[in-house]
Amino acid sequence: MAGLGLVSMLALAGCSRAELEDNLRFGWPTGITDEAEKMRILWSWSCVAALAVGVLVWGLTFWASAFHRKKKDTPNDELPRQTAYNLPLELTYTAFPFVAIAILFYYTMVVQNDVITLDKKVDHEVEVTAFKWNWQFAYEGTEVAGSNDQMVETIGTTEEIPVLVLPSGSAVQFTLKSADVVHSFWVPEFLYKLDVIPHGVNEDGTLKGPGAQGTNQFIVNIKDGTEGAYVGRCAELCGVYHAQMNFELRVVSPDQYEDYLTARESGQSNADALASIGEEPLATSTSPFDPSRTSNNS
Repeated sequence: MAGLGLVSMLALAGCSRAELEDNLRFGWPTGITDEAEKMRILWSWSCVAALAVGVLVWGLTFWASAFHRKKKDTPNDELPRQTAYNLPLELTYTAFPFVAIAILFYYTMVVQNDVITLDKKVDHEVEVTAFKWNWQFAYEGTEVAGSNDQMVETIGTTEEIPVLVLPSGSAVQFTLKSADVVHSFWVPEFLYKLDVIPHGVNEDGTLKGPGAQGTNQFIVNIKDGTEGAYVGRCAELCGVYHAQMNFELRVVSPDQYEDYLTARESGQSNADALASIGEEPLATSTSPFDPSRTSNNS
């Protein structure tokens, strides 16, 4: 065990901080939010603890095999020294797993509560409506010029992937609702997904507002320096074209985001507004699908 620890220390001593964090990632994906980083830290230390327990168990196993095996000159009918009813040893065997589980449970709950809490200051709010088999995004606090209090909205079609635009270095609250069946809002780089369950319907057939039964919410803090295009997906089997129910998250700088919203409020389309801030007007991380059942037939 001492030798293994020495080799590990020597191997990690020459690593930079970024390389060290990458080595301690243990396969955990790279996220773009503060919450994702906290989950990565929990995962890394859980793996370190698991390896430590594994090394301890392996060490004790090999030690017992090496030093407590039957000697050649031992009579066949002679039993080794028995340790049954060794109270201190049995208490240790019993207490150690419970302590390890309690510590893991505590830190898991701390991270989970931080990820799912809504008691955070938010910079922007987005209302997400899922429907078979696409997405609609509405930006709270915006208003299209000349409209009757209509928010800026982006609605996906079979011809165009909806692009959700958000700024880096900001806290964003998502309010999720479904127009039909259960969906699931998932951006893999968030390392978090949440069900989009059927929203309540008013007597006139319109969807009920936030806070009604059927609304789910969560908040993420998008980190600085994460500008780029990220695919978003539905992670709940919702029907025939579930696998093609994608969208794109486009993270831009705060200044670009303000210019984007200004362009949208002036009446520009989503593609034109993206082009006006120097971004690709259409999705780059995924592409539309052809719903025709005969489109792939030769």
